Amino acid sequence: MPYSKIHYTVAEGVASITLNRPDKLNSFDREMSLEVIDALDKAKDDTSVRAVLLTGEGRAFSAGQDLAEAIAPGTKIEDILTTQYNPIVRRIRNLPKPVIAAVNGVAAGAGANIACACDLTLAAESANFIQSFINIGLIPDSGGTSTLPRLIGMQRAFGQMILAPRVSAKEAEAMGMIWKAVPDADLMNEAMVLAKKLATMPTKAIALTKQALNRSTTNNIDAQLDVENELQTIAGASHDYTEGVNAFLEKRKPVYTGE
Repeated sequence: MPYSKIHYTVAEGVASITLNRPDKLNSFDREMSLEVIDALDKAKDDTSVRAVLLTGEGRAFSAGQDLAEAIAPGTKIEDILTTQYNPIVRRIRNLPKPVIAAVNGVAAGAGANIACACDLTLAAESANFIQSFINIGLIPDSGGTSTLPRLIGMQRAFGQMILAPRVSAKEAEAMGMIWKAVPDADLMNEAMVLAKKLATMPTKAIALTKQALNRSTTNNIDAQLDVENELQTIAGASHDYTEGVNAFLEKRKPVYTGE
């Protein structure tokens, strides 16, 4: 698929996906959503890719849904969720590689929840997050009603969703909503350094850790202990486990292949 509303590049094990509708604050329309889905699939299938970096062009990460498209005749909200946002969030959460968000500006509505669905979210100090759905009479979507309470607790999640305050990057970091707030000038460099670091780590173990965390949302402790047993067995049979142990015993730096 040729891309016109995102940029997609691969270098040093990192696939970079940049939302590219800066004149619309990178709000999602159908075409951009489908391009993001395609790019995530491409990153999954490309064995040279071991980490994904998602960011936005210009002064916004994403302002959420393009409302002009949403209210166009014949457009149904359920179709937007079914064909656009739900597939994006599912792919991020199920991708067997780490996904880092670099939030370079405002992240509103679906933009905020997609950012928070990533495995590690960094944000420029000038960026802010807003659960803007209530302002147009909607409920949060794009996984927000699952992700946000797990990150910051039920009370804070409800407050953000109902009162829709602008949450600064530093506030988001303090409440555990994101991994880290960084100076604006350092955002992309720090995000890329992190992505490159992850791309040299044991990718299979990262994927299995991600799977374990996903499954923990519906498990009690007994069931989750069984999950850990299952997934640890897989990790223990990996090349990277053998390499890690040998490197430790030989007092050298491990060279992981992601296998």
